Amino acid sequence: MHIAVAGNIGAGKTTLTYLLSKYFGFEAMYVDNDQNPYLLDFYGDMPRWAFNLQMAFLHARLRDILEVRKEKKNVIQDRTLYEDAQIFAPNLHSMGLMTARDFETYKKLFETIAELIEPPDLLIYLKCDIPTLVEQIQNRGRNYEDSIRLDYLKRLNTRYEEWFADYTFGKKIEIPVKDLNFRDNPEHLGIIINKVKAEIYGLFS
Repeated sequence: MHIAVAGNIGAGKTTLTYLLSKYFGFEAMYVDNDQNPYLLDFYGDMPRWAFNLQMAFLHARLRDILEVRKEKKNVIQDRTLYEDAQIFAPNLHSMGLMTARDFETYKKLFETIAELIEPPDLLIYLKCDIPTLVEQIQNRGRNYEDSIRLDYLKRLNTRYEEWFADYTFGKKIEIPVKDLNFRDNPEHLGIIINKVKAEIYGLFS
């Protein structure tokens, strides 16, 4: 079983991944931003490092997927390969932060990879408004995120909404972060757990 948690920067993916993995007894697979050698450079000079950053993330996400399928683990994954390729890279290109040549190279590589991999069995999308994203980003205090621009978050949010609406690779559920404080409210977390159980085990499990 492969469950993936998707959402914008600061939506709470890592927290929900941890809480669900703890409940279901699945292995948690996190995004290790610190292992991306281009992240700090990217936030300092986005046009220069956008392509390098996305290529490094694409490789890391592909490696994770291959590990899941090879070892046949029950896994909950923090962020998907699809988000990098269908949200972040196109957004960088549309903002003029990734050249057309680099974007086409990246896009062709992703399309080849997409033919070889299987999508997650369930996608959980954390729908989050901009004020909540900003608050949660500030609360976690990652220095390299201090320079994230508000228009960058807004563009990503718009793309996430469009992407999730068009997502047809498998089962999916939407979690409104503003209404369900799964971090601090056990009852709210229980609502999410029941939604997940209904999708992966059936309504009457």
